[in-house]
Amino acid sequence: MDEPNGSWQAPRRVGRAGRARIRAVTLAERPDLKDAVRRLTLSIWPREVEFIHHDAVCGRHWGALYREFAEFQPVLCDTRGAVVATGFTIPLEWSGRPRDLPSGVDGALGRGVRGRARGRPPTTLSALLAAVAPAQQGHGLSARLIRAMRSVAARHGLRELIAAVRPTLKHRYPMTPMRRYAYWTRADGAPFDPWLRVHWSLGAKLLRVAPRSMVVTGTVAEWEAWTTMTFPESGRYIVPGALVPVRIDRRKNVGRYVEPNVWMRHSVTARGT
Repeated sequence: MDEPNGSWQAPRRVGRAGRARIRAVTLAERPDLKDAVRRLTLSIWPREVEFIHHDAVCGRHWGALYREFAEFQPVLCDTRGAVVATGFTIPLEWSGRPRDLPSGVDGALGRGVRGRARGRPPTTLSALLAAVAPAQQGHGLSARLIRAMRSVAARHGLRELIAAVRPTLKHRYPMTPMRRYAYWTRADGAPFDPWLRVHWSLGAKLLRVAPRSMVVTGTVAEWEAWTTMTFPESGRYIVPGALVPVRIDRRKNVGRYVEPNVWMRHSVTARGT
């Protein structure tokens, strides 16, 4: 998940004095917002992180979030009706034990889609992506988006919100194992990473590292196109935007990126606060 009570039957205004009011809706309530949501989602990724769009599981199942799970997708709009932030989530079955967590974003997406197809009642809502319009970042919308996800979970009677969090600054430390980076803290005891810190400030608990959250595989030529880099020989390469090195095998003509994330859990109350 990358960088938020009440009824969802109609748009809801939230906000503080001095800030623009924000309305929260779902894609089920406002299907006309789908194109704006797609555009916003694409806008948050820099050109050099093109590889993030080529995860096979997401490519296979992401469309189902619009078609079959629209009531679980929160959208934040400003007073003019423009989409300023959007979230993607999926309901799934989870025992509550860390060892039974999905592998990450891919695992949650696959489990949720399979569970719906098999008629298995979900117990949990899993966040997959949180996107804030670049011009609106830094104004607390990411926290509002998380709160909106918790409200969605409460509305559907789900007991918690879990998130495979993609730490904002991990790409600056690609050689540091996620199992160490996730537990870095500031002097005040808060998580070092800003996105982990947002979740923590809202009461989320760190459960475990998701070592295989997303997997991107492509030919060497594809990786060179996605990254605008050249890979002259086989080996591990530090790629802009990647949280860990990418493995390139020129003999097999394949590049592989296995992204780790961090599982965090939010409690959900009856009112979704």
